[in-house]
Amino acid sequence: MNRLEQLFEGFLWRSRLVVLAAVLASLASALAMFYTATIDAWYMIIHLGDYASPALSEAARTQMRGSTIAHVVGILDGYLLATVLLIFALGLYELFISKIDEAERSEMASKVLVIHNLDDLKARLGKVVLMILIVKFFEHALGMKFSDPLDMLYFAGGIALIGLALYLSHSSEHKTDKPARPRLPGHEE
Repeated sequence: MNRLEQLFEGFLWRSRLVVLAAVLASLASALAMFYTATIDAWYMIIHLGDYASPALSEAARTQMRGSTIAHVVGILDGYLLATVLLIFALGLYELFISKIDEAERSEMASKVLVIHNLDDLKARLGKVVLMILIVKFFEHALGMKFSDPLDMLYFAGGIALIGLALYLSHSSEHKTDKPARPRLPGHEE
């Protein structure tokens, strides 16, 4: 029974290597998103030369400005999604396969990419996903038409909720447990 148990546990431990498929797919997807967002940024920058054209009417210039802002938001969205995929790939690798020694030794390594447990991975991914949602909200807000004051109130409420989400995600990161004050004998509080 001991030999069978050892074989099964060895197989079970090596089965974690299946995570390499997710690591490689996430890394390839991240590279694809970085490429796509970079190409989008390149073409947007090239087309901005038309913005300075004296032949462009004010209405066309305003439309082009709005279109450019929408493109910038889309590009940000692409880069943020690529970042999520990259953090996910690195995190899965560190959690299931091996520590990334190069990142641990590097003075330049960002602590964002060093994952020690599943909670670290979830926290880092959650913050980037929150940023993606904020960018999506901003993208949606660019096309909003305010027909009555209630629309403006809904929009302001959305902004307030975003601010609250950012505050809560930031404050949970900087919580420090205050040491308990020592009690003096005979002094009850």
